[in-house]
Amino acid sequence: MKFLMGVLCVAGLTLSILGQSSPKLPSLPVPVSEQRWQPLTDRVDARLQAQLEMRLRAQPGWSSLIRNSKLAVALVDLSEPERPRFAHVNGNTMMYAASLPKIAILLAAVDAVEAGHLVLDRQLDKDLSDMIRRSSNKAATRAIDRLGGLDKVNTVLKDPRFKFYDEETGGGLWVGRRYAKQSRRIPDPVNGISHGATATQVARFYYRMATGRIINFRASQRMLGYMVDPDIHHKFVNSLDREAPDARLYRKSGTWKQWHADSVLVWGPHWRRYILVGLVESEKGEDIIRTLVTVAEDSLQNKLAMQIPLEED
Repeated sequence: MKFLMGVLCVAGLTLSILGQSSPKLPSLPVPVSEQRWQPLTDRVDARLQAQLEMRLRAQPGWSSLIRNSKLAVALVDLSEPERPRFAHVNGNTMMYAASLPKIAILLAAVDAVEAGHLVLDRQLDKDLSDMIRRSSNKAATRAIDRLGGLDKVNTVLKDPRFKFYDEETGGGLWVGRRYAKQSRRIPDPVNGISHGATATQVARFYYRMATGRIINFRASQRMLGYMVDPDIHHKFVNSLDREAPDARLYRKSGTWKQWHADSVLVWGPHWRRYILVGLVESEKGEDIIRTLVTVAEDSLQNKLAMQIPLEED
């Protein structure tokens, strides 16, 4: 009996320790006071920037992609949301992003709902969910039509409240065509792209959403609800399913031919709280996007640089 009691006590102590080592994750959005909040572009961190650049260029063939503006990456360390660390490579280079800009349709829809111009009925709620989680083109097109067309979406993106498309910084998020075969095309004013994004603007989108600063706290919370638990398990999610199975993922990706795009807010325990955006034009884009997760996490953990051989140009 004494032996059994001892075993039970040890087991209870072990469970207690395990419980203490896995604290409950704080919920999103994370409120940051007006006095402490800073725009993401003011938070470029020299050390993280150096780590990211070095690791990207160490990958075979990636230096050429970077040099030719065919690879753009943004990384945000959110381990301290009040003091984010930001790094990017080709962050203001606008690239074709396929379905990733559907997050702009989500923003426009939630903004219209908050303003009382659109009713969030059961059909619209389902369409927004399917558009983000399953990347449904039909749902995205219905949402655009409910909003009154492409001009409504892009007006929100250029709104001074957001500036997710900014001609002075190279463009940004843009939805210049309905996600349907028969659709007029409205290319973005700077680069002539129909469905485009820059890594920096997508990172800004996630950062403001994570800190409750897209429209307002309630709207940010609602948008996060649509973006959590993606149904498509490729690209970033393929790697994160293995590397961070306990983390919550808020994500939108896009693929068309050789263009691959992915974006994710990873919300896990301890240091694993970050935003990662990758835009690639390459036939190897799927593999590159998957590898970016390892590159980003190694950069965040600041692993020994001396062990990494740089690729020669």
